[in-house]
This record gives sequence, structure tokens and C-alpha cells, in this order.
Amino acid sequence: MKKTISLFPIARTTFDLTLANDMFARMKTSLTNAGYQLIGPQELITDQAMLEKAVLETDFSEADVLLVFQATFADAGMVKYLGQTVNVPLVLWAVHEEPNGDRLRLNSFCGINLAGHALHRAGKKYGYIYAMPESTEAMEKLGRYAAAGKVRRVLSQSKIGRIGEHPAGFDSCQLNESGLKETFGISVHQVQLDQFFKRVSAVQPETVEPVYQKVSEKVEGLAELDQTALRGTLSSYVVMDELQQEKQLSGYAVRCWPEFFTEMGCAACGAMSMMSDKMVPTSCEVDMNGTVTQLMLQTLSGAPAFGSDLVHIDFEKQEAVLWHCGLAPLSMANPNDQPRGIVHTNRKLPFLMEFTLKPGVVTLARLSEASGEFRLVIGRGEVLEAPKSFSGTSGVLRFDRDHQAVFETILSEGLEHHVSLTYGDYTAELELLAEMLDLPVIHL
Repeated sequence: MKKTISLFPIARTTFDLTLANDMFARMKTSLTNAGYQLIGPQELITDQAMLEKAVLETDFSEADVLLVFQATFADAGMVKYLGQTVNVPLVLWAVHEEPNGDRLRLNSFCGINLAGHALHRAGKKYGYIYAMPESTEAMEKLGRYAAAGKVRRVLSQSKIGRIGEHPAGFDSCQLNESGLKETFGISVHQVQLDQFFKRVSAVQPETVEPVYQKVSEKVEGLAELDQTALRGTLSSYVVMDELQQEKQLSGYAVRCWPEFFTEMGCAACGAMSMMSDKMVPTSCEVDMNGTVTQLMLQTLSGAPAFGSDLVHIDFEKQEAVLWHCGLAPLSMANPNDQPRGIVHTNRKLPFLMEFTLKPGVVTLARLSEASGEFRLVIGRGEVLEAPKSFSGTSGVLRFDRDHQAVFETILSEGLEHHVSLTYGDYTAELELLAEMLDLPVIHL
């Protein structure tokens, strides 16, 4: 999915507008070549009236970054107006102007210096770039801003389904509905467990059969499982999928025990794995913040995320084990390890996934409320090629940081027991996102 940049070129008529227009054209070309979708004015903005008209005519709802291109020097008034009027992450861009012993034709850097001062003094956040339009390094930096801005936008437009209430004693899964709305713009759609079960029970066998066939193409051992219970899990997936489309849900947090086992006679894990694999992140134990974290990660990576438990640390080997009963998305399976359908090891009912995680660099994150306020936990590591650690879905991880330090951070900060991961390194983007949202950062 393309990222969208709202490009606003600022200039003053007393400078060299011919050169300024040339720089603006070069900037548009570079951004287009980099794959961005551009919105905003098609000419240099040189006064307040033009600016206000352009703001009114621009739909910022899909904008990931507001890029103010300082084509020439101008006073800070127009940039300050944008910062106060447009609720999109703002980045200032100035171009180099080599000394030539003659006229200062653009004075672009001084323009963003003045603008940055005004924004900072007004308490407005901004990013900044000082480079020519063709700079690859600058485009990469802008890409990180745009990626973080896209996550911010996606979250603000998200509605997450909450099926049931979090289990007693799982304070790490408490819902802060007002906080999610105020900080991120996220809304919550509550689904009562009994109503969900009623709808699952009404799913017809002919609806489940195509789902069974599709899963059996990738997962072995389905025929060995209790077929009634297996179809209960698959029917749960059908209802989750239907509800997601009906209510336009961005993810789920599910009360996966004990009622799925005691009342439905099946496990929720397989259904949750399948939803996450469809880019509808789904957390167990009604962990709303876990789902929000996974939504952040999958928006950055363009691939599913997995909410896991950290269940083992070997300080000598500098290795750790991430695990969960069986809800990791199938796309994370190690290609050397055939996924299997299994029963829950404690409840003895299907349907859960079993496989080891594929090797590769991963980003770890957690939207934490351990301190009573939202903070963003960020880490990086590498999933290693390793045999199965435990039944279910698991992987052996090597954190970038010393594992003793990771352990001390988790316990001393009282962090939640769930941590999410996606493949690839998106730590820089998460840092920018935290800055945009005023979230303190904890590093694992």
C-alpha cells in the first residue's frame, strides 16, 4: 500500500522563484519516483490567503505526512498555521545552496530554522530534512517518518472487536477504552461471549467445509483431531471473519478461555491464527493493547504480527523462547517445519497450530500500561533456526541486547507478559511513532 504525502511548497516572492519552482518540480519527481502518492497544492504557496485556500481544498484524511518544502525563505507564519491547523505529522525540508559569491537565491535552510523555532515554541512536533530532492538518504529518512505517520493514521481510524472480558487476575489485559480513544483515536466494539457463541453454533456445515479444505492444504493432522471440536474452531473463524467485514474491524481481542473449552468444546487458537494471517491481528486473553501493538507492527511490515509469551531465557547461551499455545499466523512457520493441527496441551481440545517460527530478524514491541500510562516497549532480535521448544507455536530468539539486561528491564519495569513481533527491523519507525504520540519508550 502506497504512503501518501501532503506536499506544501512554501516560498517568498522576493527570492528566486524560477529556481524555487525548479526545486519544487524536482521534489515532486523524486517523491513520485520513490513511490509516494502526492496530494496538495500544485504551485508555490507565497502568502497566507493562498495557504488557507490550499488547506481547505486538500483532503488530509489519507495523508501520512505533511511535508513542508521550504522552496525559499519565508517567515514562520505559514508553517505555524499548518502545524496548528492540520493534524498530520509535519516534516520540514530545506535544500542546500552552495556559496557562490553572489546572490542568496533561496535561503531555504534559514527558513526551516525559523519555522522549527516557531513550532517548537508553540509545542508542536516536527521532523526535518536538509538535503537536495534527489538524496537517497533523505528519502529513506522521509520514508521512516511516513511509515510512522501511516501507523498513527491507521490507529486513528481503527475499531477493534473485543469478544468477552479479560480473565480475572490478568491485569496486563485490562481495557483502557477512554485512553485508547484519547491517545490513538481507537474505538472498541464489544461483543458478548454468549452472543458470539450463539452465532458460531448457527454456522452451517456447508459454510465450514471450504475453510476446512483450505486449512488442510497447509496444515497436517486435521483428520486425527476430534472433528466436532475442529469444526467448532473453524466455525469460530467463520463468525470472526463475518463480524470483521460487517463491523469493519481492524483486529480482535478474544476471551479464549475457559468458555471456548467449557461451553463451545473447542479451542479459539486456530481461528485466531487464521485471522492474524489475514492481517486482522487477534490477541488472546482479551489483550487489547496486544492487538494494538500487533496492528502497529503489521502496518509497518506489511505482514502479520504475533502476540507471544516470553517463557524462557538462557543467560549463558544468550537465547530466549517466545511461545504461545498455537495462534501464531501460518505465514511465520519455518519452511523446514510442516505445520500440524494439535490439541491444547492442558485442555486436550483442538484446534491449535503447531510449528516453529521461521528464522530472521524481528522487531518486538508492546504497548504497555505497566506504569499507569501508555509507554511503548521496543526491541529487536533474531529468530534462530532451532528445533521445537514446546508444543504449540514457538521460536528461539536472540535479543540484540544482553539477555540479563532484557530480563532486568522486564521485571523491574513490571512489563506485561505478552510481547508482539513481526519480521524485519522497524525499530526506528517505532521510535518516531512514539515521539509523534508522546509515548515514553522502554528498550528491550
